[in-house]
This record gives sequence, C-alpha cells and structure tokens, in this order.
Amino acid sequence: MQPLRSARTRWSSTIRMTNRLGYSTANSQSKHTAIKTATYIASATLVAGTGFWWSTTVRDDVPLLDNRPAEHMIPKSGFSKNEVTEMLLQGAYSFLVKKIPGVNRYDGVQLASNSPCEDRFIHGQVPSPWNDGKAWMAWAIFDGHAGWQTADLLEKQLLSHVQQSMSRVKRVTEREVMSEHMIQRAITKAFVDLDSCIMDSAQQITQTDLPLTEKIPQLVPAYAGSCALLSLYDPVAGKLHVACTGDSRAVLGQKNANGTWEAVPLSVDQTGSNEDEIARINQEHPGEEGIAKNGRILGIMVSRAFGDGRWKWPLELQRECEQKYCGPALRPGAKTPPYLTAEPVVTTTTVPSDRPSFLILASDGLWDNLTNQQAVDLVGKWLELKFSGTVDEKPSPTYAPFDFSQFKVDDKFEEERTTVQDDNAAVHLMRNSLGGNHHEMIAGRLAVPAPRSRDVRDDITVQVAFFNCPEAA
Repeated sequence: MQPLRSARTRWSSTIRMTNRLGYSTANSQSKHTAIKTATYIASATLVAGTGFWWSTTVRDDVPLLDNRPAEHMIPKSGFSKNEVTEMLLQGAYSFLVKKIPGVNRYDGVQLASNSPCEDRFIHGQVPSPWNDGKAWMAWAIFDGHAGWQTADLLEKQLLSHVQQSMSRVKRVTEREVMSEHMIQRAITKAFVDLDSCIMDSAQQITQTDLPLTEKIPQLVPAYAGSCALLSLYDPVAGKLHVACTGDSRAVLGQKNANGTWEAVPLSVDQTGSNEDEIARINQEHPGEEGIAKNGRILGIMVSRAFGDGRWKWPLELQRECEQKYCGPALRPGAKTPPYLTAEPVVTTTTVPSDRPSFLILASDGLWDNLTNQQAVDLVGKWLELKFSGTVDEKPSPTYAPFDFSQFKVDDKFEEERTTVQDDNAAVHLMRNSLGGNHHEMIAGRLAVPAPRSRDVRDDITVQVAFFNCPEAA
C-alpha cells in the first residue's frame, strides 16, 4: 500500500503547487494552462502508483484460446446407423408389470424437436380411486404448444386432480359397480376444474400487488397451452378409460382369430379439421364467420386444450396482459372468447381377456406420419418377430440420394420402409414413422437442429402397453 500513499502525497503537493500557480499568474489563459498541466501531472502520478499496486496483487487469468489446426474444427458429417439408434434410444424406457393383472409390459420413448421439448408424460401404478387396496395403471401424454409450461403443470397435477375427483364419486351400496358414465363425468370434471384453476388464478394474479417478477411466472402456464391424453386401466373391471383433450391419440390393437390386428380408435383428434368440432364452435359463436379456417381455430390447430389464454380470456384482460405483462397478442378476428375448452372426450373400453391386445398413446408428432392401422400393424409385426424367434431378414432397398426438396413434414409412412430392429416397441414405432429402413431420411431429420427441426419433425412422445401378451414379457 506504500506506493498508493505516496501517490496521494504527491497529489496533495501538486494541488498546492497548482493553487500557487493560479494566484501568481496575472493572465487568465496562463492560469488555465498551468492548472491543466498540473492536474495532468497529478493524475498520471496517481495512475502510475495505482498501476504498480494492481500489478502486484492481481493474477493474470486471461484464458488461452484453442489454437488447433483448422481442419480439426470442422464438424463431423453424417450419422452412422449406430449413432441414429443411440439418438432414438436416449429418451426410451421399458417396464415389466408383475402386480397388475392383465398388463404384461409397457414401453415408452420421447424425442425432442423443440428446444426445450414441449411434451411431457407420466406412467406407472396408482392406487384405485375407490380406496379398496387395489392398484390401477396410468399412462398420459401432454403435448405442449407455445411453450412447455402448461404441459409441465399438467404432468405434475392432472392425475392427482382426476384421482381426487373420482374418489368423491359415492356408491349407493358397497356392492354397486361404478357406472362408466359416473367415471367419465368425474374425469371430465377434473379436467375442466384444473383448467379453470389455471385461467382464473392467472387472472387473479394480475389484480394483486405482487412484483412483476412473481406475476409473470404464474401467468405463463395460461399464456402457453397443452393437449392432454390420459389413460387409466382398472384391472378388476378390465376397463380402459381414455380422456382426450386435443390431438394426441389413443389406439387399441386387438388380435383377430385369423391372426390379423384390428385398430380400435379410443380417441378422435380435436382439431379445426374435425367437422363435429367446427359445428360445436360455430354453434357457440353464432354470426362469427371464419372461426374455423384451413383446419385451424382462429389460427390454432387444436379445438380443445389447457391454457391458451388468447382463445379463452376476455379481450380486455388479454390487452392488459399484453401491455403490462409481456403477454401474447390478441388473435385476429377474436370477438367473443372462449373459443377453446379443456373439456375432454372420455371413452371406456373393455380390454379383451381372451386374446392379446395393446394400447398405443402418442402425441401428434407420431400421427403426422402414421395412420391408426399402420401403427397397430407395426406393433403387431414387432411382436411377431421379436418374440417368436423369427429374424427379419428382408434386405433394405437401395434409395436414391435424399434431400429435403423431396420431403414434406407430413410425409406418410410407406410399408416398404418397414424395419424391425428395436427391442422397445415405442422406439420401433418412432423409427418407422421417421423413415424406417431409409437411413438417410432418418439421419437427415435428426441432423436438423432446433428451431428448424420443426420443419421436418415435431416433438414425439409414444407409449405402448401390452395386455394379455405373455410373449411381450
């Protein structure tokens, strides 16, 4: 510290010298020049002293830049077949089921296109809502849009809301079997109540005195949106309850006596291309032209969803959120919201106990490329080859060089591209939906980074559950 004290002493001496120069100079210009010169000398002296102190106490931590030869900086081109498989398997899981009668196994996978992925999912064993000591199975997929936040909230809260709602259903007698209608109504109520909670809570937040940094995170789940597809299996009744809000889809594959597989739809996509949905919305908003156009509802693909305040909130609230809380802009043409609802369509199906069957749940990223029957046939073939000891020896065809001028994001699956090479049924479905045995097509789709990857594939989430299929275990 001695150099710094010396610098301060010299600074004081210089100031005194400056004052003397100022009083002894008659000419004001000379006086100004003298002061300026003395001040410069004092400043230089102080900086020099401080610099010495700095150089003796601070370590040089400047990072060294990589100086490798340029040729090593060029990214590796292309994905090998093994690398493609590794990428497809990153989000995969598989579980054998021992304690739930009728269920043998389930597989799942998720592949992101958005960054971060906007899909969420849940799976596993849950207590029976009747508190009878039994266990049910649950699988669900939440396909988010305009962000991941709504899907994330549903992942954490929807199942518990459904369980609470179902547990409130009262039997007249202990022996009474719950009717399908009672169960469906309880599930529907849980969906609608949770969405109302999301939307109403956000509206209430805008009226509080909370700081902006607390308000915005609580508003975001209402700004974003999500579809929801929930399946509950009751092993005692052998019933599969499926609730769908949006365009994720559930399909049941059932084996016929002749060995073929039948695709039984358990949900129908709720979009602006669904004539029943268009009729419902037009009836709710008489006199408003153009609500449904080009397969969309005022610009959004789905006609039912959680969140999505732009299609639900009063216009004045939307303007306030846009101006004060960085909310999304109003939808052009919106006059009398709400236009969307989270109310699900719930179906109940008996799972046959006398023949193998399986459930496919998937977000629309899979169904963009596969029909219900194609997906069921693919899983049926997977079962046949993977668990019968048969090897798929069909050689892959030779394809012409591929580029995206030949490609559309909704390009459909082609049977000649079928391949069976994965031990996970969900990965098998995803691989075939992306190109099957056409390695260059799949590798190309995986190579495109976000956000441009959305031009060639969506987020994909798939679950496959096997019933009465001991060979799958």
